[in-house]
Amino acid sequence: MWRFSFTIFRKVVLPSIKGNVKFSKTCYSTRSRLPKSTAKLTLVSASVGVLIGAGYGGYTHYVVNSKKRPKLTLNEEYAFLNEAPPYQAHYKVINESDSSNLQLVLFQYRTCPFCCKVRSYLDSKGISYEIVEVDAVLRQAIKWSAYKKVPILLAKVDGGYQQLMDSSAIISALETYFRDKNSQLTEVIKFYPITRYTNDDGKSMTDITNKYFVMHNAAVPDQKERMEEKVEREWRQWADNVLVHTLSPNVYRTPGEALATFKWFEEVGGWKQSFPSWECALMVYGGAAAMHNLQDDVRYSLYNAADAWTNAINKKGSKFLGGDQPNLADVTVFGVLSSIEGCEAFQDLRNNTNIGKWYDDMKVNIASKKGRVLAVHAKN
Repeated sequence: MWRFSFTIFRKVVLPSIKGNVKFSKTCYSTRSRLPKSTAKLTLVSASVGVLIGAGYGGYTHYVVNSKKRPKLTLNEEYAFLNEAPPYQAHYKVINESDSSNLQLVLFQYRTCPFCCKVRSYLDSKGISYEIVEVDAVLRQAIKWSAYKKVPILLAKVDGGYQQLMDSSAIISALETYFRDKNSQLTEVIKFYPITRYTNDDGKSMTDITNKYFVMHNAAVPDQKERMEEKVEREWRQWADNVLVHTLSPNVYRTPGEALATFKWFEEVGGWKQSFPSWECALMVYGGAAAMHNLQDDVRYSLYNAADAWTNAINKKGSKFLGGDQPNLADVTVFGVLSSIEGCEAFQDLRNNTNIGKWYDDMKVNIASKKGRVLAVHAKN
């Protein structure tokens, strides 16, 4: 077992660091039969791949056992910092028309679907914010935080800086805040307490209560609005519990596809400008070697998910699920899918389902509200 893991490092990762080996970007055709392999990755190499797979390092940040929720045992407070932690922004999104009065810093993996959700939401609201790319190997950018998953959103508030976590909770808390700016963000987050529970395997887990709910501090909405919010919550949950889990098997479907995926992650995430070359090589080639998945028919799960979403919109008879304008479910699903936009799986998805029109409309809609992106390219 140890020898096989060492061989991957010696023959794949190490040569790439030295620059002596060139790797092919060739991907397998969608219609060709998937290759069979008699060798399976060991638990050790798989674990390493999950750790260093930067693009989907944030993929595991939402793990909830839906079958059993034993009693909640501990309430935790969101971290509050008197001073800003040391960080260097890699990008800034600047919108001169931003009236939110918020100063936000997003700590992310560029192609993590949960981080993409938060970015899509911030962009859809026309908010200015800073972006810090977190390296999935060392995670130095969030060493100041006891919470070691992404996304993390840091908001400047009276007296210090408030930390927010969990993509769905971040979106709900900010939406609640925007709908009633009389409440401070530090007060809003009290509606979303962090709780700890034990899953079926006896593992201690954390979750955030009410994270799909936007709170009202006014008259209770009418029945039609209540139903619309219910549907919106259900699709936001679906995006986390169903759609997200179709991505990984598809973008890592074959060794060639896995390598092409990680190369795209490297390009779109600006890893070469942000991290040392040895770390980039480790994230790309080590991650691709350990994350590839040889399964048949995984595309169909992705196609079926897309069909379920577009059918819901068609049934409503509107441009978006939210009507003429996107709602939080639209923004969430778009954010999740945008994480694989540069992958072969996404092009296959467009070719084999009707999701392309909605996706393009969403992209145009969000782009019309998004601020200017300025690259800083600071190195941690």
